[in-house]
Amino acid sequence: MNQTNIINQLSQNKAVFNGLLTGLSEKEYTWRPAPEKWCLQEIVCHLYDEEREDFRIRTKLVLEDPTQVLPPIDPPAWVKNRAYMSNDYNNKLTAFLKEREHSINWLQSLESPKWDNAYSHETFGDMSAHLFLSNWLAHDYLHIRQILRLKFEYLKQESGVSLDYAGDW
Repeated sequence: MNQTNIINQLSQNKAVFNGLLTGLSEKEYTWRPAPEKWCLQEIVCHLYDEEREDFRIRTKLVLEDPTQVLPPIDPPAWVKNRAYMSNDYNNKLTAFLKEREHSINWLQSLESPKWDNAYSHETFGDMSAHLFLSNWLAHDYLHIRQILRLKFEYLKQESGVSLDYAGDW
């Protein structure tokens, strides 16, 4: 998949996230299937942080100067350190969607980007700007799958009926 297609899909995913995550009750977005699993609120906060502090900045840095040290990230620790559960869900969702729009605008404004530029990571080896862009989209897909799974499990619990008629998950 070329970079233009990836950028277009990232743009389309903004509408996917909006559709999946808008208009939910507090009970829905704070529900979790098990104590150690994330709820939708934590996912939204994570998406916001990743948009700003991981994929966009890392792609940008590698495009501009692949010798720059990438800023450290710790997504699992952010859940507690940034008190994800004390954030306002709707405000954070709006903020994430605005950040995605900012990312798309930036990506579409690039002129002759050097997608082959690569950062040399001590553990992962060479990590190109194309790799970061592709993984950005993969990250979307992983969380869309996670969100759908959570919504399915919530429906299963709340409906109190078998969902087998719908088909196999």
